[in-house]
Amino acid sequence: MTDTAAHPANDPANHPHHPHDPQDPCPRAIALYERALREGGLDRQHASSLPCLLESGLLEPARQDPTAQDPAVQDPARLTPVPPALVLHRLLRAAGDRVLRERRHSARLAEAFAPLTRIGGRSGTEADRSPAIRVVSGTGRINEAITGAMAGAVSELLCVQPNLHYSDSRGAAAQAVAMDRDQALLDRGGRIRTLYQHTQRQMPLVLARYEQLRGDAEARSLDEVTDRLIVVDRDVAFLPAGADGTVALEVRHPALVEFLAATFDRLWWQATPLYPQAVHRPSLNGVTPRQRAIAGLLVEGHTDAVIADRLGMNIRTARVHIAKLATTLGSESRAQLGYLIGRSGILDREA
Repeated sequence: MTDTAAHPANDPANHPHHPHDPQDPCPRAIALYERALREGGLDRQHASSLPCLLESGLLEPARQDPTAQDPAVQDPARLTPVPPALVLHRLLRAAGDRVLRERRHSARLAEAFAPLTRIGGRSGTEADRSPAIRVVSGTGRINEAITGAMAGAVSELLCVQPNLHYSDSRGAAAQAVAMDRDQALLDRGGRIRTLYQHTQRQMPLVLARYEQLRGDAEARSLDEVTDRLIVVDRDVAFLPAGADGTVALEVRHPALVEFLAATFDRLWWQATPLYPQAVHRPSLNGVTPRQRAIAGLLVEGHTDAVIADRLGMNIRTARVHIAKLATTLGSESRAQLGYLIGRSGILDREA
């Protein structure tokens, strides 16, 4: 039997290579990377036709024999594969940065168009009576608008829930209405996908909600999510236009709705499953996933208050986690903690 992998026509390095984003390794690079993993490395000359192998961080210059006098010296003729878990983590972090930029762009769009919709509402054209972006004021009117959009939904509901307000009377009433309209969508064969923050994974109210729903309902969680968002059938979206939740934007412009739905999709595939089957996030060298998220914000220079707000916890809880992280890493000061986080490598490993 002949070895087809050894035949020049089957060698990925012998096919034309087209320029592409280094954060999106091409199939040829993945094939050679797999070969490098199996064989322990590749000759640099063999990989020279695929610059994305190095640009994507799949391969790196090999080190000389550890028994040599200076083992740190690189072997110029050899490349070794970077561990897949480390490569994946780096690429996902890059994807997360792109999503963050899109989130900020979405917020700027909403802020820019909110006053324009009020200007448009003063004219009497047909287009203004059915605006692409409409400002809805008042909790009752917001719920009515969402219920109206949901009444004709047949496909899917995408939700981002950064925090829960079930404890007060307004939140309890809104939750009862939401349960009825969500179940109606599921009964029509639609599906529901919801993103929460990791801090809500253990909240009984979250799990109880999904245990009551019958149908295709899923939930996942992230360290950080966008502000509240509802997308119905990718036709209409609702997002807050004020900090107190009493003003919302109803968005019907196809390009904007698709942008918001695409942002949700990118966040969804990075999130950790919560329901119907939860995936537990492992600790790493005694550092919990929540502490790793806090570490990332600490090295960016954020205050305790900002960290607590972005991760959906109160400031006392955030400080408890920071103290535990400092103890685990052996830090005696805030400045030293940042240094030890960087040296520990906990932010460079797969979560």
